[in-house]
Amino acid sequence: MFFSESATAQFDIPEIPEKQTSLYDYINLLSSSQKAALETKLIGYADSTSTQIVVAIISTSKGEDLSLLGAKWGQKWGIGQKDEDNGILMLLASDDRNIDINTGYGIEYRMSDRTTEQIINSIIIPQFKAGNYYEGLNLGSDAIFEALQGEFNEERGFNEEEDFGNYGFIIILIIFIIIIVFRSKKNGRGGKGGGRKTGYSLIDVIILSNMGRTGGHGGGSSGFGGGGFGGGGAGGSW
Repeated sequence: MFFSESATAQFDIPEIPEKQTSLYDYINLLSSSQKAALETKLIGYADSTSTQIVVAIISTSKGEDLSLLGAKWGQKWGIGQKDEDNGILMLLASDDRNIDINTGYGIEYRMSDRTTEQIINSIIIPQFKAGNYYEGLNLGSDAIFEALQGEFNEERGFNEEEDFGNYGFIIILIIFIIIIVFRSKKNGRGGKGGGRKTGYSLIDVIILSNMGRTGGHGGGSSGFGGGGFGGGGAGGSW
């Protein structure tokens, strides 16, 4: 049981689907041809690399933090291979105008949270703002492919932040601890924005870090193999 804001959420993660594939559009946001094209692309990538990228489209998370929901969703379904934890879940809540990309344990060292945030902010969200949901997901998928191969380059000057250097992790950790302490004293809310949200309660953080690699469903590149998720990735809104 979650003793946090997310405990009041009413969203129920669907049971593991009988047909395990790469795209689940629960609200028919995409056309039939768009679904077929994106699904074929993602299945082809899984077949050639074993890395499973799943897109799930819902209308609303019903108030639940989308990044936490995505981590629990990926863990419940066991997206990715059990020994590799190489799953990625792109979760789009269209009515909430939110998207989150959650990465499995084995993906985090290949695609950092910062890179994921860049993909969301520079590639996916501009398309969503224009109402082009398919193009956002399609181009976002291509960018993920490039990032996993070490070929993704952001063109808007993010490299200027490189001087942040090795101190960046320490500073972020300190800020994160301060936020947790503050939230334990005062029940406040954060605003919208890109990047991995820090609105977890302390119990949420503990649960995410201890969810483990406990999946075990299906097998092969087109079926979920039991990959584990622990909260890596980024989110954004528009």
